Amino acid sequence: MDKQNVKIETEKMLAGEIYDPMEKDLVSLRQRAHRLSKEYNECLETDEKREQILDELMPNRGKNVYLQSPVQFDYGRFTQMGENSYANFNFTCLDCAPVTIGKNVFMGPNVSLLTPVHPMRYQDRNMYRREDGVMTDKEYARPIVIGDNCWLAGNVTVVGGVTIGEGCVIGAGSVVTKDIPAGMFAAGVPCKVLREITEEDKL
Repeated sequence: MDKQNVKIETEKMLAGEIYDPMEKDLVSLRQRAHRLSKEYNECLETDEKREQILDELMPNRGKNVYLQSPVQFDYGRFTQMGENSYANFNFTCLDCAPVTIGKNVFMGPNVSLLTPVHPMRYQDRNMYRREDGVMTDKEYARPIVIGDNCWLAGNVTVVGGVTIGEGCVIGAGSVVTKDIPAGMFAAGVPCKVLREITEEDKL
């Protein structure tokens, strides 16, 4: 593909349109992110090299962002994370669509932010061979937005197209498939609002 087509494929991916995930520059960007994720995961917590790797892997982040390794990104560059935010062990972020994480967001172990969407019908989902012989498939993605001051407990999965409002708490093991309004405690599979967080919850 020429540079114009490459640009179009990236724009299509980020815009939520069906795109070719095996376009060579997208493959290169993913491989780069996977390599940087591996390098980050191999560093000790005290290794100053971790910040240098994050500068390459996840340049759109605020001050005092801390990611406990291991982490796994699809691209990294399409994720934005606000200052003082934190992710515990096994943070997975498939940022084929933009992922926006606010300030002071805390995520427990095994949190997954998954923007990719695959067709329901296998006739549309299965891989096929392009004219140039490369095997590919049809994919699209939906953005994820997590507001400031949220807490996502361990083993939470957020799927593409979801916005979690500011100040929410998402209970452990939840699968968030729909938007959660600001200031709510929500949990379950699928995740549902249980109640509002109020002054009665004050320590």
